[in-house]
Amino acid sequence: MTAIDLNADLGEGFGRWRLTDDEQLLSVVTSANVACGFHAGDAATMRRVCELAATRGVRIGAQVSYRDLAGFGRRAMDVPPAELTAEVAYQIGALEVFARAAGTRVSYVKPHGALYNRVVHDEEQAGAVVDGVLLAGATLSVLGLPGSRLLELAAKAGLPTVTEAFADRAYTDQGTLVPRDREGAVVTDPDAVVARSVRMARFGEVDAHCGTRIQMRARSLCLHGDTPGAVDLARRVRERLQRSGVRVEAFV
Repeated sequence: MTAIDLNADLGEGFGRWRLTDDEQLLSVVTSANVACGFHAGDAATMRRVCELAATRGVRIGAQVSYRDLAGFGRRAMDVPPAELTAEVAYQIGALEVFARAAGTRVSYVKPHGALYNRVVHDEEQAGAVVDGVLLAGATLSVLGLPGSRLLELAAKAGLPTVTEAFADRAYTDQGTLVPRDREGAVVTDPDAVVARSVRMARFGEVDAHCGTRIQMRARSLCLHGDTPGAVDLARRVRERLQRSGVRVEAFV
């Protein structure tokens, strides 16, 4: 039976401001990408999400980012590799404290936003992220886009790698994500998101933005938590996957 992990970006709030319905999404997903304070999140939020995830048996991942609270981590930045390495390790370490306090551990690392897209092709920045994971002192899985430099370098460094697909993001014919500032970059039709999810999980394929069918074999499927109706959509995706014979389970 085909198996797929469902992940979502959680803890994306700051102080009194909350973006995602963490509690409800944690009843659906199997892995939680927790913001570590650089694009969103703060100490209290990280602690709360880790406690909720531990209670529900959801795996915890560090969603590392460029230091960009104002831009939600989605602005292009040029960070020296040594600095980026230290900042990635710093974010993992901060989250690990709260994960341990909740009786669990950080299991994997996933870059966010501009950093995620940068490390698809940029070897220097990808290497800095991998070095940051190694500096954090744990053999953590690295979650990323199939064929990315990040996963290539992580594998060379001996880290487990996990390929990821996006239920609600459009792809180019090269298998990369269509930039968010382009029309159609985000798939908003719930029925289309559900159908795409099943197709990617069962057959490892999806139609690119231009209509070309491309291969998209992934072990984890991302469900964005900051879109309208995110919780109901996530439940629909999980239910349809299971009805289609796909086993939903964490990759670690």
